[in-house]
Amino acid sequence: MHARLRPRSSWPGRIAVTLAATASVAGMVGTAPAEASVHKSCTMWRCADARSAKLIWASKGPKGYPTSRGWYSWKGGKYNFTGGRFQNREGELPRGATYYEYDVYPRKKGAHRDAYRIVVNRSSGVVWFSPNHYTDFYKL
Repeated sequence: MHARLRPRSSWPGRIAVTLAATASVAGMVGTAPAEASVHKSCTMWRCADARSAKLIWASKGPKGYPTSRGWYSWKGGKYNFTGGRFQNREGELPRGATYYEYDVYPRKKGAHRDAYRIVVNRSSGVVWFSPNHYTDFYKL
């Protein structure tokens, strides 16, 4: 009994198949890049938590919000983290401002961060809430 031999494909064909498979696995085919949504107000249930965090963060620095990255003591013996300067690389928030990012939910010092952030425009004082790590922004 002889085994059937499969015809060999050409190098260009192999490369095309390999590139298509790689692009599919990497998510580059059939999907558009995600874009952030910016909302003028915040009415979801987590907005109350973000507003509470906003008030506490505003009381942490000598002139309001701290600007240095790191852990800060929080009520209840927990800690909360500020990532320092937020770059606004995608340009979703108004350009030309200096922003800083702050975690909403406190935790044990050194624990992993979650996706909930507030972002503060240091010039205007406007605060944005992102419940999904900068995919959406809600003005507080």
